[in-house]
Amino acid sequence: MLLMILLFRSEPVSSPYTSRNKKPSATPCKPGMLGVYKSEILEDMSLRAVVTRVSSASVTIDGAVSGAIDNGFLILLGIKNGDTETEAKKLAAKICNLRVFSDNDGKMNLDLVASGGSILVISQFTLYADCKSRRPGFTEAARPDTAIPLYELFIRECKALGHTVETGEFGAMMDVASVNDGPVTILFDTETM
Repeated sequence: MLLMILLFRSEPVSSPYTSRNKKPSATPCKPGMLGVYKSEILEDMSLRAVVTRVSSASVTIDGAVSGAIDNGFLILLGIKNGDTETEAKKLAAKICNLRVFSDNDGKMNLDLVASGGSILVISQFTLYADCKSRRPGFTEAARPDTAIPLYELFIRECKALGHTVETGEFGAMMDVASVNDGPVTILFDTETM
């Protein structure tokens, strides 16, 4: 959700949507006039993904391999309450264009297409674990009726960008195996992108 703050005063206002360590970047109005804090548009939603560059990865469900790739990305995808199609599309585009594969000089310069890589996507609600106590809570993770359509949209977006995509099964108990290449593991959060 996008939030624009309208004020009838000139001093900055604390908001639950602003970072504790970050002061609003805004231009306040003159005293007594209606003012709009310019550029104080903030998002209260984010998809998270842990992306690992792999030389191979697979997912097994009930003893049968559900998906397997060689060179490419293993993506653990978490969806939060309030996430929308916009975040799913944004994250898919960002990951699919990520240049972290080695070129002929050994530099991380190539994307998935140039490296001939594929994608294995695994749903991972535990990326939104609340670890304040010893037993994590998962109330921030989206419920299946919201999460499944966004998970499926993310997969479709990756395919539409020309990638071969393998998957696990949403909500299933899965055994995920991978051989990390590098290792190169990157955390994505659409809230900070």
